Amino acid sequence: MQRVSEQQKPADGEPEDRGDGVTSDESTEPEWWESDGMPWKKKPGKADYACLAWFGVIAVFSLILLPLRAFIPQFPDIFAMVTGGRTSVALSGAVASVGQMGHWPVVLFVASLTSLKFDWVYWWAGKLWGRGMIEVWASNSKRAARNYARAERWAEKLGPLGFFIAYIPIPLPLMQVVFVLSGAAGMSLKRFLFYDYVASTIWLVFYFWLGWRFGAPVVDVLEIYARYAGYVAIALVVFIIVSTFMAQSKKEKARKAGRA
Repeated sequence: MQRVSEQQKPADGEPEDRGDGVTSDESTEPEWWESDGMPWKKKPGKADYACLAWFGVIAVFSLILLPLRAFIPQFPDIFAMVTGGRTSVALSGAVASVGQMGHWPVVLFVASLTSLKFDWVYWWAGKLWGRGMIEVWASNSKRAARNYARAERWAEKLGPLGFFIAYIPIPLPLMQVVFVLSGAAGMSLKRFLFYDYVASTIWLVFYFWLGWRFGAPVVDVLEIYARYAGYVAIALVVFIIVSTFMAQSKKEKARKAGRA
């Protein structure tokens, strides 16, 4: 006679009940943080969420700057000190060369600091997730995968020199890769910021010198451009709205096609 307390085995094809209300099939389902498109390889903690949030801040900051870039020729010193951007620094050099920016040493110094404003986030991502963020970026397309693979090979060969090469405007995501791999390799934040600051400052001084060298003609062009800056800003805003709407429409159509 079979004992009443003995559990019956499930029939073939039926999930096993573990006794806690969760079947074996349910228990093997991956957690949300294990899905594709996530940079981590473990359950995320506070530091992971904070780092990911900073990437959101970077994205929002970049979107806000897009339409405002039209006003860089009118306020190159302000933009240089806020963004540390090469274009605004070069334009500051052009304006300074004709004696219209006596405070250019302050502009150049502040720009050398603000140019690093978000670089540490990429280092932190590498420290937390290793190559995880690179894998996320590379998964966007086959072309992206090739570009990031090529950038990784360059970064590994160049070592610390990669910081200097990363600021060259080439069609490869070398800068992000160098920063992420620095964190993944265990480089200290202090050392990372030192290499980054030296490389960034050298390039900013070079761009400032270029603006100074070709100053007068550049300033003449800027004065003409300033008359139309408002229209350019409006055009950029319209472009951003339209492109975002079109991208969302394509995603929605693709989603509906996938369900059909």
